[in-house]
Amino acid sequence: MSPETLKTIDAVSQVFIGIFSLLAIFLVGRKNKWGFVCGLLQQPFWFTTTILNGQWIIVALNVVFTLTWTYGFYEWWIKKKPKPKQ
Repeated sequence: MSPETLKTIDAVSQVFIGIFSLLAIFLVGRKNKWGFVCGLLQQPFWFTTTILNGQWIIVALNVVFTLTWTYGFYEWWIKKKPKPKQ
């Protein structure tokens, strides 16, 4: 790919990082389970921009964040909550 194409991909990734990161933080802060979906949606863009820029420590940190967002998604969307006793 040409350097111009890589710069464009990086710029687009950073825009989506900003959008999904702000949405994720806002929604999780409001105890809305869609925050975890936004958190997961931002991860491919984080990986794209960090790999394009050779930020390997941040790539490793992205793995940790992906696992954390996945855990939150599991807790809010998949895990069966016990029914309250009546």
